[in-house]
Amino acid sequence: MSRNATRKIVKIDQDKCNGCGLCVPNCAEGAIQVIDGKARLAADNLCDGLGACLGQCPEDAITIEERPADEFDERAVQRRKPPAQPALRAGHAGHHGGCPGSMLKKLHPSASVASPEAQHGPAASRLGHWPVQLALLPAAGAIWQDADVLFCADCVPFAMPDFHQRLLAGKTLAVACPKLDDPAAYVDKLAGIFAGNDIRSITVAHMEVPCCFGLEQIVRSALARAGKDIPVTTIKVSIGGTVLATAAGDAGRR
Repeated sequence: MSRNATRKIVKIDQDKCNGCGLCVPNCAEGAIQVIDGKARLAADNLCDGLGACLGQCPEDAITIEERPADEFDERAVQRRKPPAQPALRAGHAGHHGGCPGSMLKKLHPSASVASPEAQHGPAASRLGHWPVQLALLPAAGAIWQDADVLFCADCVPFAMPDFHQRLLAGKTLAVACPKLDDPAAYVDKLAGIFAGNDIRSITVAHMEVPCCFGLEQIVRSALARAGKDIPVTTIKVSIGGTVLATAAGDAGRR
């Protein structure tokens, strides 16, 4: 393989990148990783230079440049990829596209904890409306008026054993996935919801995996488009169900 031949290759502006991870699942070669909170090119020979990831960056941090770089190596890409996984939703590819959040992990929940029914009787649901998927929710109505909204990755309720009590109680719920769904469509819908309703606060709850960080950017972009300043709190949840970090009360529009 020739080295240092001048060719087109992805360039990621580290000053612009906010680490949302939306580019990661859209790089079929797995050439991009989120490292230390920034998207980075894992290796020159993994990037084909075609730029499929460009349109997924909300910060315009990704461009194509020409510079000396190792040639694209399809064999290196194949060695890097794990075996393909079956599709999780109709219309979406089943492989993880380089996203570590799609890699299968075996968890080991404690078997010694008694069920809520055994301790205190059945736990009460805190869900206040139906449906919950953002794609199915109306853009206007009583659920949004003077509401505290929980914009939640659809994996969070499965990971958190106390999701209803800790996050959901008293909130209007909208569930979405930035990896498997269309982020641009959600920005459009949320912008209409934010512009047309009086919302008190927004909580964004996402998993710790890089491809899930895009939820916050979806909300930020929608608020900017709607021209609204609504307090936003972000909550990062581990795969094991614990809250890893909370950033509370910052202004939603920027």
